[in-house]
Amino acid sequence: MFERDKRQVEAVQGGSLNALLGPGSRVTGKLVFEGPALIEGQIDGEITAQDTLTIGESAVVHAQITGTSIVIHGRVTGDVTARKRLELLAPAKLFGGISTPSLVIHEGGVFEGQCAMGGVEGQHADRDKDRKVALFPKEERPAGVPAIKSHVDVSK
Repeated sequence: MFERDKRQVEAVQGGSLNALLGPGSRVTGKLVFEGPALIEGQIDGEITAQDTLTIGESAVVHAQITGTSIVIHGRVTGDVTARKRLELLAPAKLFGGISTPSLVIHEGGVFEGQCAMGGVEGQHADRDKDRKVALFPKEERPAGVPAIKSHVDVSK
């Protein structure tokens, strides 16, 4: 435990973290982080992060969380939106909705809720779901193979 705390302090002093809310901290309200941040305390409210947000192992968070990359080790209850990536590492417990283009749940991580994955590709799939496409463009289709048209329904 003390070794982990020492590493956290060194990370803040070394500049790899802009903010650290240590164990024993309790915040109610809205938090906004511009750079990398680590939360080890209790939070009730809303969290917005422009960089990597790490929810530490001792953290208990009841909040709506929005960030670029989010790494969870602790307990989170609430909706989480990660613009790039969301990662759950043991012993993480996440109860709520997820919206992210990239989700990684390591062994020992727990997620209970709904998940929507997408990004630019997901938005294009929704927009183009009724478009019919040929499996082989005319120039690349082998001789004797007809153009195959298909309809992809991504709504199911």
